[in-house]
Amino acid sequence: MNTRDLGLFAARAALGGTLAAHGFQKLFGMFGGGGIEGTAAAFEQMGFDMPRQSAIASGVCEGIGGSMLVIGAATPVAAAAIAGNLAVAASVHRPNGFFNSDGGLELPATLAAVAAGLALTGPGNLSFDRLLKHRYSKGWMGFAALAAAAGVAASIVQRREQKLAAEGSGPAAEAPATGADPTEETVSSSAA
Repeated sequence: MNTRDLGLFAARAALGGTLAAHGFQKLFGMFGGGGIEGTAAAFEQMGFDMPRQSAIASGVCEGIGGSMLVIGAATPVAAAAIAGNLAVAASVHRPNGFFNSDGGLELPATLAAVAAGLALTGPGNLSFDRLLKHRYSKGWMGFAALAAAAGVAASIVQRREQKLAAEGSGPAAEAPATGADPTEETVSSSAA
């Protein structure tokens, strides 16, 4: 065992544990989460097609993918599923800018990047993948899994944005046509 293996284990445990808990909130209502019904209602408000199925898929990516990441099992696939799921989450936050304090994409984009890094580096030696002789964590698998996850994420984002545009809501509809500051009306109406 070396410091690289410890570092990879720490990264897997932190990211995987956080996302597993978040996924279990979505799937089972654990830790104060909304469960499938509450998550589906939120996904519907965010403009996702098939909100119940989207909630289940997101919960599985996070809950099961995060758990697999913690133990280092099929690490490239688990990490890529998480990265793809978080890329979609980042797209939801994109209209709010970058910083998390403004509801921006900072946190999901950063977590997606860490997951992508783990998909490419592999789990290290403190993992089930090592016990399985890296049968499910070969070098090429990270690239392949990330390519598949990116394709699926791009498709989901595109469908969501098309739906929002057709409904007259979402990022495209919210952008002011005149180039005016979108906060100006809120500020002046609250001052009155």
